[in-house]
This record gives sequence, C-alpha cells and structure tokens, in this order.
Amino acid sequence: MLINHDTRCALDSVVDLVNSQPQIEGREALGDVAALRDFVEQHRVSEVGRLTEDDVTAVRAVRDRFTEVFFGAGDDTAAATMLNAMIAEAGTTPRLTDHDGYDWHVHYFAPGAALAEHLAADGGMALAFLIVAGERERLRRCDAPDCRRAFVDLSRNRSRRYCDSRTCGNRLHVAAYRARRREASA
Repeated sequence: MLINHDTRCALDSVVDLVNSQPQIEGREALGDVAALRDFVEQHRVSEVGRLTEDDVTAVRAVRDRFTEVFFGAGDDTAAATMLNAMIAEAGTTPRLTDHDGYDWHVHYFAPGAALAEHLAADGGMALAFLIVAGERERLRRCDAPDCRRAFVDLSRNRSRRYCDSRTCGNRLHVAAYRARRREASA
C-alpha cells in the first residue's frame, strides 16, 4: 500500500493520540497544556497557536472518537459514518501549502482552526484514505496480552502483530523460547 508522507504523519499522530489514553498508557498522557504542547511539538503539528485547558479537553474528545473508529466500528460503513461526522465538524478546507521547508502538500484543516479541529481533519482524512483503499483492517491493537496499544500495520503482507517488535514482540518471543527450554529440560 502506498501512503504519502503527509498521510503517514497524520496516521502516526492519530495512533499516538489513541495511545495517550490512561487505560493504555497507565496514566493520562495528555494531562495538561504542557503535555499537549509536547504532543504538538513531537508531531510537528503546524499552525498551532496558544493552547489552553479547553484545547486539552477538545483533543481528548477527538481522541475518543478516533479510538471508536479504530476499535469500535464494526465495519467500514460504521467507520465511514464516524469519520464523515468528524471531518465535517472540523470544517475541513483542503488547501495546498509548502511551509517549513516541505514540498507542496495538502492541509485539510481550515486556517486558524483549533488544534482539535486540525487533528480531526488531517487524521480523519488519513483514516478515510485507508477505508477508501479497503485497508481498514490495518488498524490494529497489539497482540501482546499485557499491551493495549494501537498501531497501523503498514507491512506489505499485513502480518504485523505487535505495536513494537523490539519491546512487545521480543518480550513474547523470549518468554516463549524460555518456556520451550524449560519444557525441554524437564
């Protein structure tokens, strides 16, 4: 599946936003304005003005809606309905831009949009592209029994099982190896 740079960045932001929930992180990762500012800087979200507690609340609401698209939508129709509502409410206004040294690309949020609208528009469109491509099944939850993190499986053969193969994947593989060794020596 071919995904352009902007769509990939938007998908990464959506995944990190979904994974910022207390039930996944073990704590509220977007607990205050400073944490939200860190999220914005980490994801290099452009055109963001001064952030307030209202922005924290609004972004958490968008996060809940993205989580529902990832894990609550039973089929493409349900996911499309949810995304259509988010995208429309965000006041999506596609426009070409070439800011901050990036070549021409499309922003879907309106100029001056609040951060929550910005994330809903760009992230909503990125998820919409997956549905259009018939690839919604790439939205996954980590298979590790003690991990609930979301990820987008962008592997060629759709075989990725863990949010991070270096942590969850290796931990499970090492545990399985040690169990086989114990069994063989018993």
